[in-house]
Amino acid sequence: MSDTPDLSARFARAKFRSWHRGTREADYMIGGFFDRYHADWGEQDLVWFETLLDEDDVDVMAWALKTQLVPEEFSGPHMDLMQRLDYVDIPR
Repeated sequence: MSDTPDLSARFARAKFRSWHRGTREADYMIGGFFDRYHADWGEQDLVWFETLLDEDDVDVMAWALKTQLVPEEFSGPHMDLMQRLDYVDIPR
């Protein structure tokens, strides 16, 4: 039996981690991004997101808000989508 979780378990873990960041703002931004885009992701996309989840929320949010330069390892089409912020749905 392998110790490596299968892809569906990794997606489930990523969803949990994206919605349990520690602040409501980060939950909406990172969790909302996951909810909007993960259905089209393959394993490499998930690897990118799992790596992003290891970063501090303040940095991820600053990159998404374009108040800090995005490190090279996170720049590209996924970050471009994250910077749109059109996926943040705040219930009222």
